[in-house]
Amino acid sequence: MNPIVVLVVIPVIILGIVLISLFFYFLKVWVRAVMSGARVSLFNLLGMKLRGVPPTLIVDARIRAVKAGLDVSTEELEAHYLAGGNVINVVQALIAADKANIDLKFKRAAAIDLAGRDVYDAVRTSVNPKVIDCPDPSKGTTMLDAVAKDGIRLLVKARVTVRANLERLVGGATEDTIIARVGQGIVSAIGSSATYKDVLENPDHISRKVLMSGLDSQTAFEIVSIDIADVSVAGVSGAREVANVGALLETERAEADKKLRQAEAEGRRATAIAAEQEMRARVQEMQAKLIEAQAEIPLAIAQAFREGKLGVFDYYRLQNIMADTAMRESIAGGDDKPSPKEG
Repeated sequence: MNPIVVLVVIPVIILGIVLISLFFYFLKVWVRAVMSGARVSLFNLLGMKLRGVPPTLIVDARIRAVKAGLDVSTEELEAHYLAGGNVINVVQALIAADKANIDLKFKRAAAIDLAGRDVYDAVRTSVNPKVIDCPDPSKGTTMLDAVAKDGIRLLVKARVTVRANLERLVGGATEDTIIARVGQGIVSAIGSSATYKDVLENPDHISRKVLMSGLDSQTAFEIVSIDIADVSVAGVSGAREVANVGALLETERAEADKKLRQAEAEGRRATAIAAEQEMRARVQEMQAKLIEAQAEIPLAIAQAFREGKLGVFDYYRLQNIMADTAMRESIAGGDDKPSPKEG
């Protein structure tokens, strides 16, 4: 054979074999797309394979969209898959939104999916609102704790019905924020009530007041309703719980005032004892000075003898006076003692 013919024929044969292999490889997927009305060319399927995109996934997603009356191109589906998104979930969300007359575009659905939110669940929540408990029992708290103005402590449980807001789903706060805001609003509303009886008689006033506060702003949900599921006075079911917080606070305040007054009284008593001890010390000091002054009298008498200012008779007269004074003092002091006959 001519070498030139061999060089031309062999590559053509190899190319033909490759094309036939690719045709049969993509034949099943291509036929399913054509029969479903979601036409995809063989070159597009080959390009998907070369780009690392599973053709079966993209074709199945496009078939679902076309059968639901949606126009979603394979390029959009491929781009979302390459971005790490869930293609089937996005298509299901678009179909559910279309059936519920919700305006949801592919770009927004893809953005919600790439943001880490379950866009299909969000659409279902938008159509069928869900109920969440406030407070969240999974956090270990089953009842909200609030105190009315009269000091009575109430335990409250609420149920919040929310609908997903697709416009704020990207960047909006989650359910935890809704639960926290509603709990704060209920505690604040009960705290502004004059008495706990008003809350027990009309719990719907609390829910309406909280609902009108616009707690769903900047969140991914729209609050449909807030319902008080349970409200009770604390301390009724358990002896350890304190029902009247106001009375407890007043009791503790009175006890604190009592301890303060006792401390002040102890301080004044300690001051009085110190003053008494000081006066006793001064008395002892004065007595010492008196004894010291009395000790100088004999010295003064001796000095008067030496100087001739005091005579012997004067000295004896002085001794008689002192003896007479001592006798009078002993007699005066003995009146208080009982006589031997009386004893």
